[in-house]
Amino acid sequence: MINKSEIKFLTPLKLANTAKKKQCAFKNKNTNYIDYKNYYLLKNFINEMGEILPRQRTYTTAKQQRRLKIAIKRCRHIGLLPFTTDNFQ
Repeated sequence: MINKSEIKFLTPLKLANTAKKKQCAFKNKNTNYIDYKNYYLLKNFINEMGEILPRQRTYTTAKQQRRLKIAIKRCRHIGLLPFTTDNFQ
């Protein structure tokens, strides 16, 4: 028979949370205005199908995400960014 003192349970190690929380790309650079003519920047917030990436993937604040959405839509209407595509690079 096994005594209760002999039973040992493995507990997970308590590791300190060393991962840094991701921050908004616009907040780090202190940008107040997202320029719709800068399509090189806006291209990073669009996936390969031409869809605008959500806040959970871009780590932008709600205010910056709204400004980003407007800038991407304006850039599309001018013709700098495509609305939809198969081979977006």
